[in-house]
Amino acid sequence: MLPSISLSIDDRWLPKSVLSLRDYSLNKFSHDVIAGITVGLVALPLAMAFAIASGLTPQAGIYCAVVTGFLISALGGSTTQIGGPTGAFVVVVAGIVAAHGVDGLFMCTVMAGLLLVILGATGMGTAVKFIPRPVVIGFTNGIAVLIASTQIKDFFGLHMNKVPGEFWLRMRAVAADFPSWSPKATILAAGTVGVMLGCRAISNRIPGPIVAMLGATVAAFFLKFPVETVGTRFGGIPSGLPHLAIPHFRADLIHGLLGPAFTVAMLGAIESLMSAVVSDRMSNDRHNPNVELIGQGVANIVSPMFGGLPATGAIARTATSIRAGAKSPVAGIVHSLTLLCVLLFAAPLAGYIPMAALAGILMVVSYNMGEWREIPQLLKLTKTDISVWLVTFALTVFADLTVAVEAGMILAALLFIARVASTTTVSQVTDEYVEDGRVHILQDKDIPYYATIFRIHGPFLFGATEKVAAITEKMHQLPPIVIIRLRNMTAIDATGLFALEEVAKQLHATKRTLILCGAREQPFRVMQQAEFEEIVGRENICANVQEALRRAEAVFEKIEAKAVGAK
Repeated sequence: MLPSISLSIDDRWLPKSVLSLRDYSLNKFSHDVIAGITVGLVALPLAMAFAIASGLTPQAGIYCAVVTGFLISALGGSTTQIGGPTGAFVVVVAGIVAAHGVDGLFMCTVMAGLLLVILGATGMGTAVKFIPRPVVIGFTNGIAVLIASTQIKDFFGLHMNKVPGEFWLRMRAVAADFPSWSPKATILAAGTVGVMLGCRAISNRIPGPIVAMLGATVAAFFLKFPVETVGTRFGGIPSGLPHLAIPHFRADLIHGLLGPAFTVAMLGAIESLMSAVVSDRMSNDRHNPNVELIGQGVANIVSPMFGGLPATGAIARTATSIRAGAKSPVAGIVHSLTLLCVLLFAAPLAGYIPMAALAGILMVVSYNMGEWREIPQLLKLTKTDISVWLVTFALTVFADLTVAVEAGMILAALLFIARVASTTTVSQVTDEYVEDGRVHILQDKDIPYYATIFRIHGPFLFGATEKVAAITEKMHQLPPIVIIRLRNMTAIDATGLFALEEVAKQLHATKRTLILCGAREQPFRVMQQAEFEEIVGRENICANVQEALRRAEAVFEKIEAKAVGAK
C-alpha cells in the first residue's frame, strides 16, 4: 500500500483524485487500469457519434473525451465518475453551431464552464436539487426523441442533402426522401442495435458499443457494402495529439450566447450530478457536488482550446467503468489515455467505420437516456406534475431546449408556491381534535430496540429531498425496522415521492423493513395515486405511529421465527 498523505487543505475543496491517494494501492491500480481501458474503448464510438450528431467532425468528440475525461477525473468530486461528451448536449450544440458557427460554440462552452466554476466555488453545487423531477424527465425524454430523429438519415442510408434543424421539418424531409433508403445501410444499423442489445442481455461487462462498431465495420469492409463511412464523409480522423488553439473571441456573440450558455451549464450540472449519484450507489461512495462542478467547469473551459465539445458526467460510461472494477479517479484518467493512444496509433482505421453503425449506436443511446420507465409512474401523479412534464417535453421537441428549461423552471416555481400555500390551514381545536391526535404523539410510546423512527417535517418537495439522506447515510447502523413518521409532512410532489422510493429500495436491499405512518390527506392521496403500496407493501402503510409500532412488533416476530427455524 502507498504511504498515506497528510493534507492541510480543507478536505471539502479537495478533488477525489487527491483524497483517494490516502489509501491507494497496487491492487486498486490494477483494477483502475482494466476499467479505464474498457470504458475508453466504449467511449470511442460514442464520442465520435455525439460529435457527428452535433454537426462537428468525429475527432472533435474524441478530443473532448481525451481532454475533459482527464480533467473531470483529476479535478472532480466523484470517485468513479467518467466525463466526456454526452447525448444531453447534442441538440443544444447542434443549434448553437447552426446559429453561431463553431466559434460561437467554443465561446458558449467557455462561458458555460465559467458558470459551472462559479456555481461550485460559491457552494451552489446543491442548487440543482431545485429542478423538479418532472422537468428533468420532460427534457430528457425530449432530447432522446430529437437525437433519434437526427439519426434516421444515416440509420436508413437516406440520400438527403441537408437535415433540417426543426423537428417537424426534419420529419417531413425524412418522409419525402425515404424512397432513397439503402437496405444495406439499414442492415448494418439494425445489426448494430441487435449486437448492443445482445451484449447487454449476456453481461453488462461486455462493451456493447465497441463490439457492435467493430462487427459492423468488418462486415461492411469485407462484404464491400456501398455505404457512407467516416472516411468518405469526413476524410477520416487525423493522427496525433490534439492541437492547442485559443478560440477566436467575438464580443458580438456574447449577448446571443447567454441563454445557450446557461442551458449548457445547467444541463452539465444536472447530468454530472445525476451521474455522480449513480456512481455513489454503485460504488458505496459519496460525491462532493461543489468540487464536482468546479472540475466540470474547468474541463469545459479547456475543451474548446483543443477543438472539443461541452462535456459532463456520462452515466452509462460511469456505470461501465464501475462494473469493470474502477476504484478511483485513476480509472477515468486511464480512459482518457486509452483514447489518446487510439488517436496516436489507430486513427486511420476509424475511417472505415460506417455511418449507419454510429447511427445504430446513437439510437440505443437515445432510448437508454430517455427515462421512459418513469413515464407510467408520472402519469399516476397529480395533474400539475403531469402538466409540467408535458410542457417541458413538448417545448424541448417542438421549440427549443433553452425555452423548455426556462418554462419548466417557471412552472415548477409556480407549482412550488401553490403547494406550499396549500399546506397552510386554519382550524378550531376541539375535544375531538385533541383525542384524534393521541395516537400520533410519541411522548407516551416506547420505541423498541429493533426499530427506529424518523420524521419528515414540512413540505417534502423538490429542493428539500436531499435531507432524506439522514436515513440512508448510516444505513449499516440502522435496526431491522425503520419507521418514517409523516404526520407533520404537509405536502409531497413527484420528486419527494421518488426520494421515498429510493429510500425504500435501499432499505429493502439491506433486508430492512420500511413502515410509513400518519400521512396527511395530500401526501396520502399522492402515494395512493402512485401505487406506493406496491413498493413498501400495503400492510406497511399505517394510519398512526401506534399502529406502526404494532406492525413493527409483528414484523420482528417473523424475523425471529425465521432465525430460529434456520438454526
